[in-house]
Amino acid sequence: MRRFHHPAVPIVLMILLLDSIGFGIVLPVLPGLVVHLGHVSLTEATRIAGYMLVAYAIAQFFAGPILGNLGDKYGRRPILLFCVIGFGIDYLLMAAAPTLAWLFVGRTIAGIAGATYGPANAVLADVTPPEKRGATFGLMGAAFGLGFIIGPALGGLLAGFGTRTPFVVAAALAGVNAIWIAMQLPETLSAEKRRQFRWREANIIGTFKPLFHAGGATPLLVAALLWQLGHFVYPATWAFWAELAHGWTAAQIGWSLAAAGLAMAIVQAGLTGKIIARVGEAKAVLIGMTVGGLSFLAYVFAEQNWTIYTIIFVSALQGLVWPSLNALLSRMTDASHQGALQGGMASISSIASIIGPLAMTQALAFGAERGQPGGAFLLAFTLVLIALLTVVFGVVRKVQAAPEPA
Repeated sequence: MRRFHHPAVPIVLMILLLDSIGFGIVLPVLPGLVVHLGHVSLTEATRIAGYMLVAYAIAQFFAGPILGNLGDKYGRRPILLFCVIGFGIDYLLMAAAPTLAWLFVGRTIAGIAGATYGPANAVLADVTPPEKRGATFGLMGAAFGLGFIIGPALGGLLAGFGTRTPFVVAAALAGVNAIWIAMQLPETLSAEKRRQFRWREANIIGTFKPLFHAGGATPLLVAALLWQLGHFVYPATWAFWAELAHGWTAAQIGWSLAAAGLAMAIVQAGLTGKIIARVGEAKAVLIGMTVGGLSFLAYVFAEQNWTIYTIIFVSALQGLVWPSLNALLSRMTDASHQGALQGGMASISSIASIIGPLAMTQALAFGAERGQPGGAFLLAFTLVLIALLTVVFGVVRKVQAAPEPA
């Protein structure tokens, strides 16, 4: 059994596991719910789902830096608790929603809560030595992947009891998570490392300020944004693409997402730490982006189910990207600003969430109306290719002279 160097690590991983189960449960039934409430076609529902993701992203765009800086003042535990409660309210609203407007309200609340990943990253940064953060951040991906094994498969099964049932179960999981945080999670930010909350820092520019003073941070931020833009092809379009391009049912969509979660968990738990330790964070980013970009391109031409599942398992190596980027950036930021760093990374995700879903869902709908639903994946490939070139010319050449991790 694996031993963790701090008791907060397994607790945070369990929190993320439950959170990802709740998130994954609802994905297989979301297309059907939007079609039902909006009385629209599946293609039009794709566009509406993109607008919902944008509502979430805009709320998180403004709330992310505030939550990150509040975490640096009051500690990680209360911020995590707030985030989880916000998600529970979101799921309850979506379970009871009589109209599409209610779904948008729920997504906005979830965006304000900011999700759990920013403050969870800050917890792990608090308790993990810099040289081990890449592997520890990789465990977050493993927890998310395991949740994606359980969540979508369970969601596909629960769909048989109605499109609302998975949302009720997701709300219950959020409640369990809140209790778990309140009772078990220790505070990881000591009093001497806390700092005053300043509104001038609780915004996008203020959050990124410590990064801009660190050498090489700007290319990483650009690459992170481009990577996130491309990677949003999955949450924004996968369920809709699978039904439009291949006629999959909610259960089939759930099993495909479960397979993606299994592949992600295997890579993150068994390979991420070893690969990062062997080649270093910068080269791990290159490997992950290369595999991810080629996988996006492969989906454009995939026709058989077995081909799709093969791509799913190969593409899991793209899980190297985010923990490696996080580890590189965390080395450039002092201990008192780790929360601000993660708020900044959340804001990068939010910027991508505003632009990405709109671009991806529009590309999917545009192509589907013309018999070519692979347009979203082609766009994702292009964005990742640019991100890869940014890392190669903006980061790798600068770190080649530095000694690699032992």
